[in-house]
Amino acid sequence: MQIIKYPKQKDLEKWLKRPSADFAAIEKTVQQILNEVKKNGDAALRKYALKFDKTTVKELRVTEKEIKEATGLVDKKLKNAIEVAYRNIKKFHRAQKLEEEKIETTKGVVCWRESKAVQNVGLYIPGGTAPLFSTVLMLATPASIAGCKRIVLCTPPNKEGKIHPAILFASQLCNVHEVYKVGGAQAIAAMAYGTERINKVDKLFGPGNQYVTVAKQMVQKDGVAIDMPAGPSEVLVVGDESCEPSFVAADLLSQAEHGPDSQVIFVALKEGLINRIQKEVEQQLKDLPRKEIAVKALQHSKIILVNDKSEAVDIINQYAPEHLILAVKDEKYFMKNVVNAGSVFIGNYTPESAGDYASGTNHTLPTNGYARVYGGVSLDSFVKKITYQKISPKGIKNIGSVIEVMAAAENLSAHKNAVSIRLKKLKKK
Repeated sequence: MQIIKYPKQKDLEKWLKRPSADFAAIEKTVQQILNEVKKNGDAALRKYALKFDKTTVKELRVTEKEIKEATGLVDKKLKNAIEVAYRNIKKFHRAQKLEEEKIETTKGVVCWRESKAVQNVGLYIPGGTAPLFSTVLMLATPASIAGCKRIVLCTPPNKEGKIHPAILFASQLCNVHEVYKVGGAQAIAAMAYGTERINKVDKLFGPGNQYVTVAKQMVQKDGVAIDMPAGPSEVLVVGDESCEPSFVAADLLSQAEHGPDSQVIFVALKEGLINRIQKEVEQQLKDLPRKEIAVKALQHSKIILVNDKSEAVDIINQYAPEHLILAVKDEKYFMKNVVNAGSVFIGNYTPESAGDYASGTNHTLPTNGYARVYGGVSLDSFVKKITYQKISPKGIKNIGSVIEVMAAAENLSAHKNAVSIRLKKLKKK
């Protein structure tokens, strides 16, 4: 990890630069995949399964029999853990379902909003080196609570043409309606445009590699909504003398092991912490099965020494981390002044892993600085808010003249007339 001591404000942009991904280099490949899926449908999906997943997929949709078999293959201890996590996630997201109040803005004019579920949603779940069954819980649970009519899940098969059992167990637990053995950019294309077997969806959710990320951005241009722009995982930990170096090192490595393009940052409020954190990282790194991946991530990760809490907050808000861990005494100061972060973990005993799995909050979060303008996935991600209004005869009398004056000033005579004709009708009564 690179060590930066007391950076000047004007240099922060340079020091906080994320690993750059050359998306332009893969856009051509992704576009070819999108075009072929649009043209050849299921045949293209089978072709890419053979090419990328090294397997022959005859039936794209996972059957009930396969789901039952997979459920029996999941270790009892893991099943129990998934069920506990599911209950916590369900409890947290169900609490977001609120009844909105009807507001009488003017006497006789009542306005309100109602949430209506997005009817068809598509969830992408990465497989490969880390089959993310936890992401099934994070996406399908709020989708189910929201009342989405159709929940579709795509995930890449292994070389035997099967889906990881824990992904299928989590899928049936969360009431996913359809599961398909399709991965990569081709899965995004299938859900966005539809094939013979897979009907298209209205909105796409879920993380993925750079091909999936670019595919999501490209299909968005064709009118398919996505959850948010997403990129490599990241964490920023800020610590003072009250932090536990071994905890901090573990938190940094937990994100570094995600992928070689992940980035982790430690903001130190005490210089003596630097060596202690470095030693802990080196020690814990020795025993990591994903050591090679973590080492690559650490090569573009940083330890930044600052003078005080104010400078630490400036760095946090400029970086806008996906995950922020506050290993500090004065946590309230940071909670009050930090405005850009995807999810915040407070205190020495709140690891980022808790949010990834079982505390109840959602782990699908904005990365690459998008926390400045985006929040993480929530129940609201699966609904749209429709406004309603009802105006009584008295109400149109009360605001009619206001509408007439404004419409006339904008030279929109028909708008004005839509009110005037009603007011004239009421005068005759």
